[in-house]
Amino acid sequence: MNQPSWTEMFRVFGRIGVLSFGGPAAQIAVMHKELVEDRPWLSEESFLRGLSFCMLLPGPEAMQLATYTGWRMRGTAGGLLAGLLFVLPGAAVIAALVWLYAQYGTLPAVQSAFLGVKAAVVVIILQALRRLAGKALKHTLDWVLAGFGFAALFLLNLPFPLVVLAAACIGLMRKDASPGDAAHSLPARNGSTLRKILVWGALWLLPLIALSLSGAEFLADIGWFFSKLAVVTFGGAYAVLAYISQTVVSQFGWISAGQMIDALGLAETTPGPLILVTQFVAMLSGLLKDGFGLFLAAGAVALWATFMPCFLWIFAAAPYVERIAAHPRLGMALKAVTATVAGVILNLSVWFLLHVAFSETRILETGLLHMPAPVWNSMNGTAVLLVLLAPLAAWLVRGNMLLLLAAMAAAGLALQEFPFAIS
Repeated sequence: MNQPSWTEMFRVFGRIGVLSFGGPAAQIAVMHKELVEDRPWLSEESFLRGLSFCMLLPGPEAMQLATYTGWRMRGTAGGLLAGLLFVLPGAAVIAALVWLYAQYGTLPAVQSAFLGVKAAVVVIILQALRRLAGKALKHTLDWVLAGFGFAALFLLNLPFPLVVLAAACIGLMRKDASPGDAAHSLPARNGSTLRKILVWGALWLLPLIALSLSGAEFLADIGWFFSKLAVVTFGGAYAVLAYISQTVVSQFGWISAGQMIDALGLAETTPGPLILVTQFVAMLSGLLKDGFGLFLAAGAVALWATFMPCFLWIFAAAPYVERIAAHPRLGMALKAVTATVAGVILNLSVWFLLHVAFSETRILETGLLHMPAPVWNSMNGTAVLLVLLAPLAAWLVRGNMLLLLAAMAAAGLALQEFPFAIS
């Protein structure tokens, strides 16, 4: 692995942060292209091991993968740089959108442009999934595990931690267990794991304790609620969206159900992790409650509570990833999780495509089957046309993601202006 300069890291991870539309599947695709395909910064095996590791952690896996890859290159400072650059562009967009939303409501032009972006994201995800599957699925059992991962999540709606645990157990029981591809484990970073846990745990929790003691009840509620989510959110933001919506609307009464739906929609159109919906909810709640000052404070608390735990998990556990991979049986368990993750990404891809092409979905339940299904009369003709145009646009721009996103955003705006084009 080549160690990049700080300038190169800032440029590349900043680019990843700006281009990371479309949820974790698309974000993983962008990172794979930038860090593995376009530059010799990470090997395919290291990237897949890091991805499997991050899938095991609570919180937004794509943000944690960015942090992990930054840590692999330049230690703790590199992890901080990569993680912050992954989050901050989306956070800035969310702040602007909350302010505009509060002043003008949803903006049709913005939604139309981002519909084109979502169509481009579908192509980016599918291209990356094909490449990742080609590297991770080398044996029959790998394909079986990938199919298991997809079916367990998409068709049966099984808990994500249970799916990953089952895959790890299958890997542990394989008779052909042999050392992983990593011939050498990374040297231990300075400082003990316990010290890292204490330092990053204190950085995470002490500000929230201070808010509680100071009597800032609203800000403290935001901080503790989103901190709890950071601990229990396995499988990405999609796994807890219903819980977030129910709690902030029904229990706390911070925003209305309609505002929550708009928050989810706008969060999906911004770069960065979908869990930035927590920032949207917090900032809108603060603005409605007490104006611009609380708008800023609530957003800062939500971001702190949501993402500070991610740095704790990564910096405490990352030094052990390569050692686990080099251990015969633990390495096979990690490989089994990697194969299953291909099915997890396929599940996220299909979920995303359904929600792009259809404005409404329902849950189909028959026996053990518990899967999302489209409401066919809610098909969005504009979205379908854009999805069909996206592969042609990708071919024309020769894989340049920035040009592809810009072209599809322009196509989304054009179809808004000329609706007859899709009649």
